[in-house]
Amino acid sequence: MYRFRSMKWRGGLAVLASLFAAGVYAATVSDVSRSGDQWLVAQADSQKRVDALAEQGRDLANDYRTTLRETEGLKLYLQQLRAQLKSQEEEMAVIRQESSELERTNIEILPLMQRMLGSLEQFVALDVPFLKDERVARVAKLKEMMPRADVTVSEKYRRIVEAYQIEMEYGRTIEAYRGKRGDKEVDFLRVGRVGLFYQTPDGAETGYWDREKKDWTAGSEYSEGVKEGLKVAKKQTSPNLLIVPIQAAASK
Repeated sequence: MYRFRSMKWRGGLAVLASLFAAGVYAATVSDVSRSGDQWLVAQADSQKRVDALAEQGRDLANDYRTTLRETEGLKLYLQQLRAQLKSQEEEMAVIRQESSELERTNIEILPLMQRMLGSLEQFVALDVPFLKDERVARVAKLKEMMPRADVTVSEKYRRIVEAYQIEMEYGRTIEAYRGKRGDKEVDFLRVGRVGLFYQTPDGAETGYWDREKKDWTAGSEYSEGVKEGLKVAKKQTSPNLLIVPIQAAASK
């Protein structure tokens, strides 16, 4: 009886041992599996961090290369700026020198222009009195311009020279224009600056400027010549030989 129970007890222990071993095995596999999963997750996280660090490293390398290129570009730009600055400094030195010379030139040229203007005014006053009002007004405008600060010295000089050129041109041209002699309206004929004539529109009166008398002189014998000259000056006929009185220039 006892042996039977002993055998039965040993059998029970064997079953319990088997069950315990099975439980331990199951627990171990579960833990290993869980540990494996955790390891894989950790590996994945580590790989992500490695990839992120690698990407960051590539970005830093790209930024570094970009910075190097920009630095080289800035160096070249600074070199150009230095060259431009040097050129501008040299140009400023030249401008300062030219300004100094210009001031000296202005000091010298202003009296010259005043003399030129005075000579022009005297010349117009003593010359044959053609377009008298126009020429006197031109000189008056030049005199008004001289003290003005808003007109440059070069512009003043240009206008005075221009007035001289206009006076010179009168000596090479023939011109007809209408005006008044006293209270009569007449047609004037200017032949260069050696002859100035007039004729009434109806041709009844003809005359010329007498240099010696400094006055007008009637000369009906030159009526046809003056009439023909007026047509030539007005471009109403082709140039032709004109028979008109010409006086020598007045001596001082």
